[in-house]
Amino acid sequence: MALTGRIHSTESFGTVDGPGIRFVVFFQGCPMRCLYCHNPDTWAASGGTEMTADTLLTLFERKREFYRNGGITATGGEPMAQLAFLTELFTKAKQRGIHTCLDTSGICYDPGHPEQAAPLLAVTDLVMLDIKHIDDERHKALTGQSNARILAFARRLSEEGTALWIRHVIVPGWTDDEEALLRLGRFLGGLRTLKALDCLPYHTMGKSKYEELGIPYPLGNTEALSPEDAAAARNTILRGIRQRLREEAGG
Repeated sequence: MALTGRIHSTESFGTVDGPGIRFVVFFQGCPMRCLYCHNPDTWAASGGTEMTADTLLTLFERKREFYRNGGITATGGEPMAQLAFLTELFTKAKQRGIHTCLDTSGICYDPGHPEQAAPLLAVTDLVMLDIKHIDDERHKALTGQSNARILAFARRLSEEGTALWIRHVIVPGWTDDEEALLRLGRFLGGLRTLKALDCLPYHTMGKSKYEELGIPYPLGNTEALSPEDAAAARNTILRGIRQRLREEAGG
């Protein structure tokens, strides 16, 4: 019997989910409960539609010409919560010469058993890693989970030589503290495979989903952040990265 995964949905023309135009697969299920999550409909592991890797790749092949400079991106939810299926999907994608990108929080990585993730990393071209907060206690308050596994995963990706693209959502009153942004930058400065840094401004477009699901919106009337403020936060993180690199260079 073919291995199946629970898939929330797919997007055939993704332009913000990795390089080029992407076929985006939204995995069902996530152990995180981020206060600003805009996809609460992906939380339940029992939801979604059961699909095989071959079915998803058939959908990709129908529009392969569009993806010649892109590839396939697994996002969610949390793709690594379905590790075996994700690994099969990426393995079969690589056999077809498809660029693979994993958009993950890293929360399902087990530092005590790094070998579990090794087969996946062997067929993953790029990891887009969401680091929610560098401070562990603030991370717990923001997501319901410690950041220990996430930071360990980032270090492992750096050690393995896996290209890394960091995403950090700037939420007013939560992740816009200058000291924390500098700490994050100093951490990122130690990652040798860091290729890009996105600071995404918090938005409220997901509020309607909470209303549809009958779930109170955790951040209430928190206002959306401007792109200018997100850019300023990114500059602070970059300053932290430069501090780390100067220290390591002995400057």
